[in-house]
Amino acid sequence: MSVRYLLAAAAALLAACALAAPAAAHVLVQPDPVSSYALTSGRLWSVGAALLGLAGVVIGGLALARAAGRTSTGNGRRGAVVAALLGLAGAVIGALVVAAADGGPGTGYGIVGGYAALAVGLIGMLLGGLALARSRRADRLTG
Repeated sequence: MSVRYLLAAAAALLAACALAAPAAAHVLVQPDPVSSYALTSGRLWSVGAALLGLAGVVIGGLALARAAGRTSTGNGRRGAVVAALLGLAGAVIGALVVAAADGGPGTGYGIVGGYAALAVGLIGMLLGGLALARSRRADRLTG
């Protein structure tokens, strides 16, 4: 996978987040307090971001194991890039949810899920970066 492809994918993801930020901030505003069991738009965004980050963690763990040579013969580079991008998306959306929240936990803004998505997304980015570095090091040693 070339660096050009990685930079283009990162630029496309950042552009999509930049274009979606004002719309997400508008949707996240809640006019009145809601019940603790209601699925508000803020909670929905934070759950979606947490799921993106969790997918990044799982794919990053698999790519890290593949790059270490513990599983199949694939190099794991594609999985590492996917994990890093999913983690980035989860972290950015989680940060948007936290930034747009007006109240604290239990107000329906999804701030707890936003912080969780931010943390899980950063872990997914870390695992993807580690797997990418390990696969490049293995390629340098064998090639």
